[in-house]
Amino acid sequence: MKRLVALAWLAFAPALLAADPAQIEHGRYLVEQVGMCGDCHSPRKPNGEFDREQWLQGELINFKPEHPVPAFAAIAPPIAGLPGYATDAAALKFLETGTNAQGKLAMPPRPQIRLNHDDALAVVAYLRSLKK
Repeated sequence: MKRLVALAWLAFAPALLAADPAQIEHGRYLVEQVGMCGDCHSPRKPNGEFDREQWLQGELINFKPEHPVPAFAAIAPPIAGLPGYATDAAALKFLETGTNAQGKLAMPPRPQIRLNHDDALAVVAYLRSLKK
């Protein structure tokens, strides 16, 4: 029985152990350069530049679809530190399957992306590194 518990723990160990700098940097690249997550999840200054002190701290979505879209989100929640995810396993499930703990998909305008496991681990490592 102890061996089963140890093996189950090891299945999630990469997400729970301290991430190395290369993994965090890869996650930063995915979040900032590929996913462009800051465009919705970060406020901007009056001049249009991102407010880096509020980076990925959530923001009102200031655009609307031209035609009605069911369940279109009004806010992009904070993702720095992953405050909506008590465990890395829950965050990984969302990033890899697109479904949250309740089995629901993210609301538009969030793209329905599905990351591979290594990329999801890197994104979690980066976002957790931003915890304030």
